[in-house]
Amino acid sequence: MTQKRALICGVSGQDGAYLAQLLLAKGYHVCGTSRDAQVSGFPNLVRLGIKDRLELLSMVGTDFRSVLNVVARVQPDEIYNLAGQSSVGLSFEQPMETLESIATGTLNLLEVMRFIARPIRFYNASSSECFGATGDQPADETTPFHPRSPYAVAKAAGFWAVANYRDAYGLYACSGLLFNHESPLRPERFVTQKIVTAACRIAAGDRRALHLGNLAIRRDWGWAAEFVDAMHRILQLDGPEDFVIATGSTFSLQQFAETAFQAVGLDWREWVVSDPALHRPSDLLANRGNAAKAERLLGWKARLTMPGVVAGMVSAALHAGAAV
Repeated sequence: MTQKRALICGVSGQDGAYLAQLLLAKGYHVCGTSRDAQVSGFPNLVRLGIKDRLELLSMVGTDFRSVLNVVARVQPDEIYNLAGQSSVGLSFEQPMETLESIATGTLNLLEVMRFIARPIRFYNASSSECFGATGDQPADETTPFHPRSPYAVAKAAGFWAVANYRDAYGLYACSGLLFNHESPLRPERFVTQKIVTAACRIAAGDRRALHLGNLAIRRDWGWAAEFVDAMHRILQLDGPEDFVIATGSTFSLQQFAETAFQAVGLDWREWVVSDPALHRPSDLLANRGNAAKAERLLGWKARLTMPGVVAGMVSAALHAGAAV
């Protein structure tokens, strides 16, 4: 059989690194992009021990010619679009960068696929943020969108661009509406890693308190390495379809903090401060996903929920600290 070729746009991030690891294990030739591959250290790829096994290329998603050059050079069988500004909180400070990097980047990839007219399967990383607050009702593929942040607006635009190109031009293009998924590869600007890092820091003797925003928010947290497996499965179907990928279980940010601090023998109440200054202009009080379609058609179901996610992140953080 001819070796499959995959192009991962945004390979330096959490999902890109785990996806690259998965595809390499499946025998793919994997190419990955970042804005400037010559200067990026790709620390996540280094941490997973796979950096030297990938072909790494520079690509600017908002530049059509840059996208065209890379896709024409790689000649991929599958494209995974994971690039773009990835922080909900930062999107309030950088709305234009967020919209352009996500929506325009997605549109350029779709237009390149249409332009070169080659049978490429395209996965687009959409987000549960598109749904807004789902409350007690878990969101599935039929749930209307109600984006509440510039990030969510950009992801919704990308989702509909994919749907439009699929319908109008017959492209094999689909989106995964992924709920929150974490791992040790998360940067500390994400609240989950911020909590884990602080818990380990305080356990090691640092007495500084951890300041968080709204502790009452509830999220559906899963494990990133499991979620990238769903991405790959989506592109193996006979025809393109969109999927919600989630655990179906929700926990509050307070519970996340309590679990992380408990894992290192601390009482979170002694170290965590809820700081109104860290509240977002508009935030989702609760979200939860229904991944029944993914289980039925992909054979995919999340194994880890929040307690298991925290255990994995804390273990990795403690191991990294011990190795320093």
